[in-house]
Amino acid sequence: MTHPSPSSTVQAALKVAEAHRLILDSLSPITGSEHVEVHAALGRVLAQDVIAPLDVPMHDNSAMDGYAVRASDLAADAETALAVIGNAFAGRPFAGRPGPGEAVRIMTGAVIPDGADTVVMQEAVRREGDTVFIPAGQQQGRNLRRAGEDLAAGSVALPAGKRCGPAELGLIASLGIGEVVVRRRLRVAFFSTGDELTPIGQPLAPGAIHDSNRYTLSGALSRLGCELLDMGIVPDRPAALEAAFAEAAEAADVVITSGGVSVGDADFVRELMSRMGEVSFWKLAIKPGRPLAFGRIGNAVLFGLPGNPVATLVSFYQFVQDALLAMMGVTPLPPAGRFAARAAFALRKPADRVEYLRGRMLRDGTGLGVTLAGTQGSGVLRSMSEADCFIVLPEDCTSVQAGDTVFIQPFHGLV
Repeated sequence: MTHPSPSSTVQAALKVAEAHRLILDSLSPITGSEHVEVHAALGRVLAQDVIAPLDVPMHDNSAMDGYAVRASDLAADAETALAVIGNAFAGRPFAGRPGPGEAVRIMTGAVIPDGADTVVMQEAVRREGDTVFIPAGQQQGRNLRRAGEDLAAGSVALPAGKRCGPAELGLIASLGIGEVVVRRRLRVAFFSTGDELTPIGQPLAPGAIHDSNRYTLSGALSRLGCELLDMGIVPDRPAALEAAFAEAAEAADVVITSGGVSVGDADFVRELMSRMGEVSFWKLAIKPGRPLAFGRIGNAVLFGLPGNPVATLVSFYQFVQDALLAMMGVTPLPPAGRFAARAAFALRKPADRVEYLRGRMLRDGTGLGVTLAGTQGSGVLRSMSEADCFIVLPEDCTSVQAGDTVFIQPFHGLV
């Protein structure tokens, strides 16, 4: 990364794909790990492979309720009568061994008795007293789950870099493992800038507004499992901003600001970022979110987000979130889900930028559609609340007509 030149105020807007590449190529996972109990590992990133200490399942077992039999006893072209000599339940195996002409009633998950090699599901048979009648055409080995079929002892059950969800917690517990080694939480400091911003609970002066960006960022960062340092509102004064940057960079792995990265007379953030650290870019070919700065200050990664509330969230989800996941050690990064949908709106746009509209998905039995969610201004936060997806219009798109195919990013799994 390099310092911007004095002519950086006319820096060309960076394309979205190039910004993604530049950000991710410059990042490395944080170091440091800790042991946590399994129930506390939700959302945490594994720092070491989880190795299976035993076979899963530990024994050959039945995949369904039925009868455990010896395939060699079954007639190929006629019904076979077998004597039922006992029962096998999950957790209570049958203690004996079926001999010629014998079967064991077995329940799902129960250990296959010694000597049996096939399970016939109960819906396929008929039973009269202690005799079960097996129809012709049974295949040897049917309805069995073999020992080690899911995981073999000594194999990697979960790789380092895996972020633990509910399924991962259950898998770890099924191996009898009580705690895992995870990466420490990513420390993120964030603050809002602007003399017009007023904390909640204080009266608004003329022209002032309540600060909302810290609350949306706090929610987004909390969902990722970051350790948060909320530094409040910093006024548009160089000395105050410089002190805030220095404190944040000393305490955190990542510093996120909102506001002050455009070219207004009171927008000091970009200038301080370049003087105190390094700035890779500060302008993107997108809407909303054009003034977005990325760089470093000290050992901390730095994101200067725009101040408009929607632009802050769009910038976070399109650029910052993947960067934070990469620093958390998540490998591979989850793919950005994009789906084709039929537009239920019409508009025109310039061809020099990617636009992220807020949309609502429509399901009417004829396929997936999408319409606009409220007013699309970058200061209208209500449009994010009413939306359930981003509508992504690429640079080469100059207009959309009703019925055209567009691509959407559903919020579920993204936000």
